[in-house]
Order: sequence, then C-alpha cells, then structure tokens
Amino acid sequence: MSKKRILTGDRPTGRLHLGHYVGSLRNRVRLQDEYECFFIIADLHTLTTRPERTGELKENIRQQVLDYLSVGIDPAKSTIYVQSMIPENEELAVIFSNLVTVPRLERMPTLKDVMRDSKIEIPSLGLLMYPVLQSADILMPRAHLVPVGKDQASHIEVTREIAREFNRVYSEILPVPEALIPDDIGTLPGTDGKGKMSKSVGNVINLSDDSATVRKQVMGMYTDPNRVHGDEPGDIDNNPVFMYLDAFCGGQDEGRLEDYRSRYLTGTVKDSEVKEFLVEVLEKFLEPIRKKRAEFEVQPELIDKILREGTAKARDEAQKTLDAVKSAMKINYF
Repeated sequence: MSKKRILTGDRPTGRLHLGHYVGSLRNRVRLQDEYECFFIIADLHTLTTRPERTGELKENIRQQVLDYLSVGIDPAKSTIYVQSMIPENEELAVIFSNLVTVPRLERMPTLKDVMRDSKIEIPSLGLLMYPVLQSADILMPRAHLVPVGKDQASHIEVTREIAREFNRVYSEILPVPEALIPDDIGTLPGTDGKGKMSKSVGNVINLSDDSATVRKQVMGMYTDPNRVHGDEPGDIDNNPVFMYLDAFCGGQDEGRLEDYRSRYLTGTVKDSEVKEFLVEVLEKFLEPIRKKRAEFEVQPELIDKILREGTAKARDEAQKTLDAVKSAMKINYF
C-alpha cells in the first residue's frame, strides 16, 4: 500500500526560527518517515503582504532550504519545491476560484489578522484569493493530510469545500484533505513575551544564529513582570524563559530544570541564573544544527540540485492533476 501524501511548507520571508521548529519543523522530520511529504516554498504567497520585496526571494529560498536540511529534512525522503515554478498550480487556482464565493473568503478568520499585522486597510485581490491558491497548493499533489496547529484548522476547510464542490459538479477525482493536528504541537512566545515570534518585530532566535546572538536574545528575555528581585516567588507558567526550557530541555537537564522551577517558585534563584541555564540548553540544541548547516552552506550546487529535482517532481504531479481536472471538466480540447 502506498504512503499517504502530506503537503505543508513556509513562505520564504527570512531565516526560520525556534518557533518554526517547535510549531512545525520537528514534526515534519518525523512525518517524512511515515508519509510521502511535499514541502512547498510558497514564494507567491509572499506577494500578498510584501509585493515590493521580490528581490529578496532568491536568497530567502536558499536560506530556507538550508534551515530545512540543518534540522533533518531529507530530500531523499521528501520533495522540496518552489511554488512559482509550477505554473499548473496557478491554473488550478483559477479553476478553483469559480467554486467559492467572495463572502466565504472574507469570513476567513486570519484575513483581518493579516491585514492588521501588515497594516493593510483594503485587501488586494491576491490576499483575498490566498486561500484559493493555498487550496491549489494542497490539491495539486493530491495531498491527503495537511499538518497544522489547532488555530489553523479553519484554513484547510476552504480546501475541503472546494474539493467537495469540484467532485460534486464534475467528477470524484480530488481527495478531500484532512487537517493533521499532532497532539504535541506547540508554540513559542516571542522573546519579548508579546505573542508569537515575528521576524518583523525582532523577538526571535533563529536556527542559524551564532552563540553571541543567542546569548544576547536570551539575556534580554521577558520573564515575570511582577518579580522585581530574585528573592521573590515568581510565575513559571506564563514565563517565556520557562516555556523555552520546557520545549528544549531534555535528558540530564530535566533534573536541573525541576530544580530551577522549584527555586523560582520559592524565590531562591535569580532570573539571570535561569537565563544562563537556557543559554546552555539552547547551545546544546543549536550546535549540531549549526554544524550541519555549515556543511551544506559550502555546497550551493547541492541546494540548486535539490530544488531543481524537487520542483521537477512536483511539476510532474501538477501536470497529472491538471490533466485529470480538465478531463473531468471536459475542457481538454487537444
């Protein structure tokens, strides 16, 4: 029996950070052994909020692939490809755009969030169409599953509606994908304690950051605002430093973490001491990633090869899907 297919990916807006690792990358590394994975580098999706910054895309794509490889995504097991190099995908999006209404797209829960975060007063047609292009991304390789967090499950519902409507109107050829929500998926707050990590805000620790940068970010981290002195009891549940420790501490460090937790609750350890421990934990985690990244950085031809071969495979799948779609619609004239 062939493996089920997964489609997931990222917009190439810059280097990936610890939040990406906790929220998706570590799960993808596990999934690639169980499923046939397609990892899309969604460069066209960056146009919805950053249309003037296309000059950055080539380098951002390269850095994203390096981040993928450094954490263990294996191009021998998974397909890594560039969205804009699959023209069939955009043709599918045009077809699918006729199967969903504008009011339905305007009800997308993330639309207002994106507009607020990007300071957009009126959405472009491209931003409004984002879920339709995303549906084409998912249905192009005929993916069965889409890994997402609980807060993103609604994104997949538009794709499911489009697939069902196409199958109803034309023919049952498209799978209706399911959201794959791992039980252990988590999120990391920004180092400033204000929401998620965001490259634009600068409250991130990148997977590629050097030791000095990691130390600077950690030592400046938000902790418990009500704790002024190290001899006062503090909160660990809403404390970003302890959230990061929970995410990256393991093995022999677990015992030390428990000790720091109990001492923090009783006011017998300073914030600076706990932060020093976090620096140590993150260095243990990041050092092998840095080493692996450095090995790939000196092989630019390998990065090009991975992208060419992955994109060629994805385009082959796209052509098969588009042919099947147009055949079902009876518009394959030649």
